[in-house]
Amino acid sequence: MAGESTHGPAADERRARGIRATGRRRRPRSGRQRAMRAVAWTVGAAVVLGGGSLGFVYFKLNGNIDGVDINAALGTDRPADIPGGSLDILVLGSDSREGDNAKYGKDEGGSRSDTAMIVHVNKDHDRASVVSIPRDTLVQRPGCEADGEAGATPEGTKVPAQRAMFNTAYEVGGPACAVKTVESLSGVRMDHYIEVDFTGFKKLIDTLGGVKMTTNKPIKDKDSHLDLKAGTHTLDGEQSLGLVRTRHAVGDGSDLGRIQLQQAFIKALLDQVNSVGLFGNPKRLYDLADAATSAITTDSELDSVGELAGLARTLQGIKSGDIQMTTLPVRYDPANPNRVVPMERKARQVWTALRQDRAVPEDATKDTAGDETDLGGVVKGTKRPAAKGTKSPAAPDRAAPGAAE
Repeated sequence: MAGESTHGPAADERRARGIRATGRRRRPRSGRQRAMRAVAWTVGAAVVLGGGSLGFVYFKLNGNIDGVDINAALGTDRPADIPGGSLDILVLGSDSREGDNAKYGKDEGGSRSDTAMIVHVNKDHDRASVVSIPRDTLVQRPGCEADGEAGATPEGTKVPAQRAMFNTAYEVGGPACAVKTVESLSGVRMDHYIEVDFTGFKKLIDTLGGVKMTTNKPIKDKDSHLDLKAGTHTLDGEQSLGLVRTRHAVGDGSDLGRIQLQQAFIKALLDQVNSVGLFGNPKRLYDLADAATSAITTDSELDSVGELAGLARTLQGIKSGDIQMTTLPVRYDPANPNRVVPMERKARQVWTALRQDRAVPEDATKDTAGDETDLGGVVKGTKRPAAKGTKSPAAPDRAAPGAAE
């Protein structure tokens, strides 16, 4: 806990119970975990001692990572950091059209969050809940400093906005504003932040060797450059990007349907990572580490190889079957069918479950717009189609520059 001494009888008692001064509980280590820890320490020692190529690898990978000091940007006006060992991570996909991303649309001088997922890892680090936030959700956006103006005066701070689309938070104030908006919406403090753009995503998938997915029906979308026949495919980076961006070629054409595709893809990606035997192939392991560190922007507490490796070890026991996928409970906005608004009571159930380190209850997402979205089983792993007699509202139009239109 904050302010606790790391010395003295009380600290000795905490260490005996396996509790760190940060309040995070240390799990008993299996023989395999101890062996991996020994290997990690051996490699670390070699790097510190200037171990030739190992030292180069460490500094090369470290130099790939971009970090953002979100804690400094947001200060102390944040939800409490609940101890116990659980983790909450905001994962954003950016729709930036700068540089290599220009082929996916016109660069209009700004970026928005194309995909937003809160990943909650339970205290035992053996299960996770993923809550997707639709980008066109209307929220009360808190006041944020303009992106790149860390020392901005109060006059330079953006005022709060009512009924703002969620994905505009990133456009207004970058990663810090996105985190602040999520924390304001949920009351859950984000321990970490990870962002990836289109090009980085593609490179990561290609380096991994593709991701295997089964489509039960053909998918053809000229806007997302995707053309798949029914059957099992190993999707390369371009195809994977097309799948997670496509809207109009599946279901009712809404962003809520696309979220279901993204969630199915994440599970398939995790299965692929667990199946390729990275530790038996040093070159592939290095190539994947190089691609991953080049592809992401993180908070400043994750912007080194050692910190990312620590997070990877924390998550290594979680398989696709251990992940509960949820979409924020929303309904279509009566004033604008192209937007959605949170269903307050059901949304509170979701956020309370995360704060209390519990699974999201099934009734929290029942009879919501996301639950009623009909993909017709286009991709294996997506949710069930809408119940008979349920009529889906009009599909949203282009909600942001990141739309696959």
